Formats: sequence, structure tokens, C-alpha cells
Amino acid sequence: MATPTLDDDRAWQAVMARDRSFDGRFVTGVLTTGIYCRPSCSARHPRRENVRFFTCAREAEAEGLRPCLRCRPNEVSRDEAAVSRAIEVLEQAEETPALAELAGQVGYSPAHFQRVFKRAVGLSPAQFLRARRVERAGEALSAGTSVTEAIYEAGFAASSRFYEASEGRMGMAPSAWRSGGHGVTIHWAVVPTTLGEMLVAATDKGVCRLSFAEGREDLAERFPKAELVEGGEDFARLLADVVSAVEQPGDSRSIPLDVQGTAFQEAVWRELQRIPPGETRSYAQIAAAVGKPGAVRAAGSANGANNVAVLIPCHRVIRTDGSLGGYAYGIDIKRELLRREGGQTKE
Repeated sequence: MATPTLDDDRAWQAVMARDRSFDGRFVTGVLTTGIYCRPSCSARHPRRENVRFFTCAREAEAEGLRPCLRCRPNEVSRDEAAVSRAIEVLEQAEETPALAELAGQVGYSPAHFQRVFKRAVGLSPAQFLRARRVERAGEALSAGTSVTEAIYEAGFAASSRFYEASEGRMGMAPSAWRSGGHGVTIHWAVVPTTLGEMLVAATDKGVCRLSFAEGREDLAERFPKAELVEGGEDFARLLADVVSAVEQPGDSRSIPLDVQGTAFQEAVWRELQRIPPGETRSYAQIAAAVGKPGAVRAAGSANGANNVAVLIPCHRVIRTDGSLGGYAYGIDIKRELLRREGGQTKE
């Protein structure tokens, strides 16, 4: 039986990102090999149709699966148990618990537990709780709840706290993202730029897709259940800001975004937005910045999962040796974006 607190699409995202924050929350059963793994297992990814998710090792073994010898998903470390317990406490908390109180409940010193939690989840306990509250507020808004009610029902003591936590951005509910945009209206346009034809799409919360050499058909594949509307007056103003940000790339954090990913992916995207124009970072530096120095490949996967090119500047991530590396829309566009920003890289 799949985990009741995480749907299969979300679980698969975590597996593809090798997101350690999901270790202990479910295991991945590979039916063709008869093995089950942690979400973060470094083994080659199985085909999606061969995978089934289980809430724990016991459930997987009841179906005749055996534990992977590489990631040992049947062995739960003290740190993993402590993080899992802390997440349960945070999920149920009406008020933000002090770090010392939370650490005490799981038998750790505050400073050590802060490091353990951030290494596992990619966020501090306080950041994790704020992110979950923003997510709950988004779900309430999508269900038709008023903004004020959604903010307070999500656990924010004041609207100002909500806007601080969301940094001015709110996205469609994760359930809408996972269901292909069900119940969401997306305005879109394909516009010419000096970098080529560019697709821009946005919900009423922010830009949900920015890509090159794509059109309506590609957008419909990504959001098959959304209502796609070409153009629109409010959208036109946002579109002008986006085009300007692409033609003269810089700090575009004032443009609202509507994106969803795993906790690890979103931590990587936040780090990408912190890279100043004209500077670059390596995949290893990004992995270290989110507290997972060993997750270089996962950082690269999260970088590639970015839905809003340029606005989340994944083009500013290069290889450790200074060479450009890959880019979803071609190395020429990446090189030109970096040239406009003044970045120096090897050819």
C-alpha cells in the first residue's frame, strides 16, 4: 500500500532527486528486481512502471521484497528516527516550538540537532515549518478560502508573517501541480526574443513556465487539466517584465513565481536565486550550500528540473573545472546569458 501522506507522483519526484529528506517516510519497491530502497538510494533509477511505494520496510517485505544492500533501507539510524519524529511534531504544531524544546523531545542538543535536521531535510526546523505553512495556505486558497482565513488556518499569527515566509510568492497547491493543473487557469504567450522564441505561462500567482523553443502543445502536455488562455491584460504586464528580465538578465526575484518541487529541489532553487548576476557556482558548491555536500548529482537533477529558466538562474551553475556544462535550451543560450551578465567561464 502506498504511503497515505505522500502521493505516488510526489514520491517519484523525491526518488528522481534522491532527496534524503524523504528517507524514513517511504521506501521504493522495484517489482522487477524484488528489491526495495530508500528514496535517496544512489543505485540506477528504475523505470517508473516497475515501481511501487510502501510506507515502511515491513510493508515492502510483506510483499516479498528484500532490502537493497547498498542503501540498507531496513536500518534506521538514530538521526533518521530523530528527524522523522521532529517532522511529526512540526506537522502538528500550532505554534513554532523553540529549537531547544524540539531537540529535547528527540534527545539531542539544540546545535547538533539543527545540523542533523538541515543535513537531512535541506532546511532548518524553523524553515521547514514555515514552508509547510505556506504550502497549507496555498492549498486553502486553491480550495476557495479567503486569503485572511487561509493565512490564519495555516498557522501564521499575522499576515505579515505569511508574506515574510513566502517572500511575496505563492504558488498553486501541490495537488494542482501533481494533477496537471486541475482547476487552474494558465495564461500564456510565445514571444520573439534575441535568444529565440520564448514560451511564458503564468497562473494568477506567478510564472509557472518559461522555456525556449516550446509552444502551446508542450504547455498542454505539462498541464493537461489546466484551462489554457492565450494572452490577457494582467498577463501582458507580467509578460513585459519577464521579457525585460530575459533580454537584460539580472536580479529578477521581484517577478512572482508559481513553482513546486520536493524540499530538496526547492532548497536548490533558492540557492540559485541567491547567485548574484555575473557570478557562477559549481554543482558541488550548490550541494554544499543546501547542506548536502555529497548530493552533487542530485543538485544537478534539481537544477535540470527548474521550470522557469532565467528567473531561477540555473544557467549560472557550471562545472567545477569552469566549463559551461549542459543546459536544457542549448549551450549557446547559456553562454549568451552569462555573457550579458558579465560572467567568466571556460569555453
